[in-house]
Amino acid sequence: MATPLTDFDRRKQISVRGIAELGDVVELKKSFNRHLHFTLVKDRNVATPRDYYFALAHTIRDHLVGRWIRTQQYYYEKDPKRIYYLSLEFYMGRTLQNTMVNMGLENASDEAMYQLGLDIEELEEIEEDAGLGNGGLGRLAACFLDSLATLGLAAYGYGIRYEFGIFNQKIHDGWQVEEADDWLRYGNPWEKARPEYMLPVHFYGRVEHSAGGDKWVDTQVVLAMPYDTPVPGFKNNTVNTMRLWSAKAPNDFNLKDFNVGDYIQAVLDRNLAENISRVLYPNDNFFEGKELRLKQEYFVVAASLQDIIRRFKSSKFGCRDPVRTSFETFPDKVAIQLNDTHPALAIPELMRILVDVEKLDWEKAWDITKRTCAYTNHTVLPEALERWPVQMFEHLLPRHLEIIYAINQKHLDNIAALYPGDMDRLARMSLIEEGDPKRINMAHLSVVGSHAVNGVARIHSEIVKSTVFKDFYELEPHKFQNKTNGITPRRWLLLCNPGLADIIAERIGESFITDLDQLKELLKHVNNEAFIRDVANVKQENKLKFAAYLENEYKVKINPSSIFDVHVKRIHEYKRQLLNCLHVITLYNRIKKDPNKTFVPRTVLIGGKAAPGYHMAKMIIKLITSVGNVVNNDPIVGDRLKVIFLENYRVSLAEKVIPASDLSEQISTAGTEASGTGNMKFMLNGALTIGTMDGANVEMAEEAGEENLFIFGMRVDDVEALNKKGYNARDYFDKLPELRQAMDQISSGYFSPKEPEQFKDIVNMLMHHDRFKVFADFAAYIKSQEKVSELYKNQREWTKMVIKNIACSGKFSSDRTIKQYAREIWGVEPSDVKIPPPNEPKA
Repeated sequence: MATPLTDFDRRKQISVRGIAELGDVVELKKSFNRHLHFTLVKDRNVATPRDYYFALAHTIRDHLVGRWIRTQQYYYEKDPKRIYYLSLEFYMGRTLQNTMVNMGLENASDEAMYQLGLDIEELEEIEEDAGLGNGGLGRLAACFLDSLATLGLAAYGYGIRYEFGIFNQKIHDGWQVEEADDWLRYGNPWEKARPEYMLPVHFYGRVEHSAGGDKWVDTQVVLAMPYDTPVPGFKNNTVNTMRLWSAKAPNDFNLKDFNVGDYIQAVLDRNLAENISRVLYPNDNFFEGKELRLKQEYFVVAASLQDIIRRFKSSKFGCRDPVRTSFETFPDKVAIQLNDTHPALAIPELMRILVDVEKLDWEKAWDITKRTCAYTNHTVLPEALERWPVQMFEHLLPRHLEIIYAINQKHLDNIAALYPGDMDRLARMSLIEEGDPKRINMAHLSVVGSHAVNGVARIHSEIVKSTVFKDFYELEPHKFQNKTNGITPRRWLLLCNPGLADIIAERIGESFITDLDQLKELLKHVNNEAFIRDVANVKQENKLKFAAYLENEYKVKINPSSIFDVHVKRIHEYKRQLLNCLHVITLYNRIKKDPNKTFVPRTVLIGGKAAPGYHMAKMIIKLITSVGNVVNNDPIVGDRLKVIFLENYRVSLAEKVIPASDLSEQISTAGTEASGTGNMKFMLNGALTIGTMDGANVEMAEEAGEENLFIFGMRVDDVEALNKKGYNARDYFDKLPELRQAMDQISSGYFSPKEPEQFKDIVNMLMHHDRFKVFADFAAYIKSQEKVSELYKNQREWTKMVIKNIACSGKFSSDRTIKQYAREIWGVEPSDVKIPPPNEPKA
């Protein structure tokens, strides 16, 4: 039975989510009952909460279908240029609430469930996250799909339907343990299998050269089965498609030739082919050169390109006969965006199709390929760059290797002509890195094969031009652009923080939802006492709700009037969770040293997954949990300091913790975090940022004023200077007594009394080979954290600073980012045409 509504809950009904129309509610209840009965084959006596979730999901999906079909019909008739976003990751999270928000059905659904004695929030919690991504890169793709649909662009997301997404993280005895994420176990109500569009993908084999051209023969075939998921825009009746491919063995797999005798074994071996889409590689910002991963990269590219070309060739809705035969107009009708180098094989694969299959001459094909493809770079960390062994390519994709060699030859001929005798430059710019083994540099391939290359924040795009791609920038400066990342305000404000969205809408109306720059209007209210109070109250409500969640899920009690100091992102040395850890230990030591002094209470929440093979990241988690054990159980400390490790950080947990945060930790070494997008989510949701001048933090400080963030530490130039001089951790260790005390405690076993040596690898790394210079920023970080505590004592001034940050976060909408991609890379114009809904006749 639903719990009685609080006043706060009742007030939610007067909100940006719209008034529930009686007709809608009656209709939704009928549809819900119909699905429970006919789709799930249950009655109320045997239905489980999960059945109720599925009935509601199907009910909401019904409202999408007509708009989905009509949108695709509209695209076939209008034949706009289509945008194809190719990504190995789409970190979508949950779909139910997002669909209700974008369709304007949230209040009606809430009311319908309430009338049926169900609590909609309880049902929403049953949905599994679609965790088909690791972190920023995959979540960016998801935000982009939301903006593409909201801006009325004819866009498609293409990726892999991993059977197992990012692992579920359990913490056992302070250590991370991975569990398989069987997210499809109960079925996925949002996807529609499309076996009629199944396509073959070829691997292995050999190349036959003849007068009639080159042919790739004797290949092994794997089938790519598409699963479509609708992507609704915000209240504009546009529903785009995310198409994810699943690997299927053909029915004659292993039966046609060598395996004749063993029929059973041949059928069992179908798994080998189908393993391609089994599991997401759990590495963030790290390249692991495994053959299965290369297969995944080619699989998504080969299937998607066939699909793209089929759609280019067919003309109007429902017609599957090819009508376009000339590829002249291909780049005018097709844009392919490569989300990092993972789908870079699109470049040689498009060349293979144009040259070998469609029989275009090389120069024409190369011109089409370059004008079609564009590449987004996501990192400058050398260990993240994809460099595939030539041998592996030769075995798996022999024709593509030949094509890459040919691309490289023409590329190097061009450079040799421009820079005669500069052998060093030729070696630096080659797509092939000499050495043992020889490797293919996928970033170089992506730059050479694209008409536009972009970084994801201004500082990152400058670093790209001055370091990783310096030679390429000198060669073709016009190619290089910046597109600062953004986040969708639908999920990251409306959905996750309705209380804040409501008080904003009361002041400035509702159109900020699709034009986030309008938040600037809030600057007029920065001294309005009623608004200050409202903002503070919403934050307090969110903190209480999150505290209740933590108590429920993890049996930990936290002080809701403490600063919620939150550091959530993948665990990585460059993100410097260790710097945060050293601050926590320092706070602890200060309380112990002077227990009668007044301290501003803090709850430090750290969350994130470590790649399973990344030893140091796993040690960092163990250190955080061990420090937490000591701090949280020290009676002298009481509730002045708590350290919580948030288990299994994921999209649905981010939606809970971010609205409840006071302080956002964005403390990577300057020059290492390409952009960051969590930083933007915190800013929009009324947290203040403590951060370095790295990634998008630079632009956040520019928008809000540096005085409204807690900026500290070395800038990029300082890091470079320190690199030239040589970073010596011992200098800081000797000079800073609080740092020395903290390090001595870690190394002496103060936080691991049963195993004093437990953290020797961390200590050794920090003292002798810390690429990310944690100690160099320690003093500045501690000082900045003191300013945080000082300001927090004055709630009015704190809240005013919060309002300034929210008001200046408009730039960081993914709508702005996508408009820039559309105009400056894809050559299309966003449209605010509202496609007529299914119940109205077509215009």
